[in-house]
Amino acid sequence: MKRRDVVISAAAWALLPQARATDAALQAAIRAWAGRDPVPGALQIDMAALVENGNAVPVRVAAHEPVVGLALFTPLNPEPEVVHASFGPAVARPEFSTRMRLARSQRIVAVAKAADGRCWQTGLDVIVTLAACVEG
Repeated sequence: MKRRDVVISAAAWALLPQARATDAALQAAIRAWAGRDPVPGALQIDMAALVENGNAVPVRVAAHEPVVGLALFTPLNPEPEVVHASFGPAVARPEFSTRMRLARSQRIVAVAKAADGRCWQTGLDVIVTLAACVEG
């Protein structure tokens, strides 16, 4: 390997996003999506509390009343906002399901946004025994 290849590889590594393991980054991402700080409220997160492998973890988020948006956040992944979904007024019980990668054990946060500007959130602590970024 030539010195030029090492320098290029180091520069590319430096540009990769680093994990933002801070509560401030999580709160900033939530505030950017919701437009305010959400209050604790009733949302349903269906996800295993103990995950053997963080590569593709199934998760379902549901609101118990009509909302215009639902979002899912993880503080210890490189990007805190995992997914957000928008809903129209005809959706009586909005929900979405997806699979997500988990870098390590952390608290998953779901946020709901109502048409009248109200926002609320709930969280779930998830233990990951084999992180998605470690498996070879």
